[in-house]
Amino acid sequence: MNADRPVTLAAIIGAHGIAGEVRLKVFADDLASYKSFNQGALTLRSLRSGSNGAIARFAEIADRNAAEALRGTQLTVPRSALPPLGEGEYYHVDLLGLAAVSDAGDVLGIVVAIDNYGAGDVLEIERPNGKRFMVPMRPEAVPEWNDERLVVAAGFVE
Repeated sequence: MNADRPVTLAAIIGAHGIAGEVRLKVFADDLASYKSFNQGALTLRSLRSGSNGAIARFAEIADRNAAEALRGTQLTVPRSALPPLGEGEYYHVDLLGLAAVSDAGDVLGIVVAIDNYGAGDVLEIERPNGKRFMVPMRPEAVPEWNDERLVVAAGFVE
């Protein structure tokens, strides 16, 4: 795990009003506990619910033009700023880019995406030949993982 690796918690999707507030698409459960984003470039002053995500005010955004200029900006914090995890928990950022191997030790590829269709996370693994396959992130399919690799059980390898 790279403690300084930036983790995206939200993205600015547009301006809100004329006073420099922005609309956010939020990817985290608790964005309000973070005050500084993008290596200190943005300082959160206020956050509230909106009809289309959240509405935020940042100290550095003075007007609607400045807010519109930041449309599409991802709001990041260092990985080390995230709360500690419990046993069996993970952050998506820690799994993306991991080498995937079979439980027999064969190289399968790299974790390139994580999706959730409602029944839990599904990992997308890209093989060295560019083909991809998906594996549910459940103990029977992924019995172990660490900072260096992810193990996929034989019955889930395509």
